[in-house]
This record gives sequence, C-alpha cells and structure tokens, in this order.
Amino acid sequence: MLKKTFRTLDRSLLFIEEWSLFSAVCVALITAMANVILRKATDNLSLYWSDEVVRKVIYFSTYIGCVAAVRSRSLIRIDALPQIIPVLKKPLTLFSHLVALLFSGIMIKLGWSMTLMMYHDEYALTTTLRIPEWYFYAVLPLFGVMLFLRTLIVMVEDWTGRSIINDEKAS
Repeated sequence: MLKKTFRTLDRSLLFIEEWSLFSAVCVALITAMANVILRKATDNLSLYWSDEVVRKVIYFSTYIGCVAAVRSRSLIRIDALPQIIPVLKKPLTLFSHLVALLFSGIMIKLGWSMTLMMYHDEYALTTTLRIPEWYFYAVLPLFGVMLFLRTLIVMVEDWTGRSIINDEKAS
C-alpha cells in the first residue's frame, strides 16, 4: 500500500516537474529568440517585456529544479567524509534529509506568509507585464511541499535500502 502511494506520488511529482520546467523554458526560449530576431531584423522593434519573462522563468526553474535534484539524489550534501569514514554514510545521509525537510518546512511557512502579503498588496505588480507578484511568490510554498514529499520518498528508499519508485513489481 505504501509502495503504491509513493509510486503514484512520484509519478505525479515527476509529471509536474518535467512539464512545468519544459513549458517554462520553452516560453523563455521563444520569448528571448523572438526579441533577438526582432532587434536584429528591425531598427527599433523589440519586446520590452522579454527580459522580465526570462527572469521569472529562471526564478521558477531554480526552485522546481531543486525538487528534481532530490529525486536524482543530486542535491548538495556531505559526501567526502563518508568516503573517508564509511560508517558515517547513513547518519550523514539522514542528517542531509532532515535538513532538507527543515528547509522545506521553512519554505512552506515563509513562502505562504510572503504570498499572502503580496496578495493583499494591490500595488505589488511586475514591472513591465503588470502581473500580480503573488503568482510568483506562490511558487515558494508549492516548492516547499514538493520538496518535502520528494525528500520523504527518498528517505524511505534510503531507510529500507531498496527503490520504491523504480521497482518493476507492483504490490
């Protein structure tokens, strides 16, 4: 039952991670390319808002990419010491996971507070596109929840010593 829940959760998170990153990067790439082409092909025509779109995509992809890094076990952590003293591998891995859970909790709490603050500020709009800033701040608690869930999945895999999400056998 737990395996099935984790598999479903993993597939859902993977879908959100991959497609949101793909879509965001495509929007940024098309916008930046269109702006460059317009600037080079014409004398005075450009998309004045393209830089803001690219900045917001970088902001978004940084946070969602961090969640994807947890899945592939590429998140920054202490790995030199366990190679020297192998007995420290499990405790340091657990410490790394606990720090990630703490960080995700902080992101949920502070991100939610900042999102609400921006939501109630009617003047908090992006510079050129005039989009409410709270949309972008809402990424923070979303990121925190996704990071928390992804870290829990990886922790259970490390604790049990076998892959829950990559097992071919369904239980």
